Amino acid sequence: MNFTLRPWQMTDASVIAPYADDPLVAQNLRDVFPNPYTVADAEEFIRSCMEREGQGQMCRAIVADGKAVGSISLVLGSDVYRRSAELGYWLGRPFWRRGIMTAAVREMCALGFETWEILRIHAEPYAGNAGSRGVLEKAGFTLEGILRNSVCKNGEILDSCVYAKLKGEP
Repeated sequence: MNFTLRPWQMTDASVIAPYADDPLVAQNLRDVFPNPYTVADAEEFIRSCMEREGQGQMCRAIVADGKAVGSISLVLGSDVYRRSAELGYWLGRPFWRRGIMTAAVREMCALGFETWEILRIHAEPYAGNAGSRGVLEKAGFTLEGILRNSVCKNGEILDSCVYAKLKGEP
């Protein structure tokens, strides 16, 4: 399926909120991602993306069928981690398993390596999130380790994984 990545626009808020307001999306994200998710939450998120763009982060809307259906971002590390960035993403459930996210991760990583003087991009999906782990593996990330009992999500203690892609890797 065709998609594009583009900077967020305030007009995306009412379109993205229904995709974000899905417990199956929220269950694999950090608690900072609201659930339930309202249009006001989307507006706050988009405003934050727009205000912080170019200041250590880049956030993009994933656009399919002419509308925002997900989000992908890179956040630059600081201090001794200044040559690294963390990747985060989510996609509306109707668009899962269509190859969109793997391609979006590839594109976003290329943009990050091109824009910043970074050597590494990492992501930390929950160990039980097979979909996200598969996306990263298909996009050329390497599993570096499993962090045991590292996450408390919805009252449950979970393992998380560290995946990374280095500049110059396919």
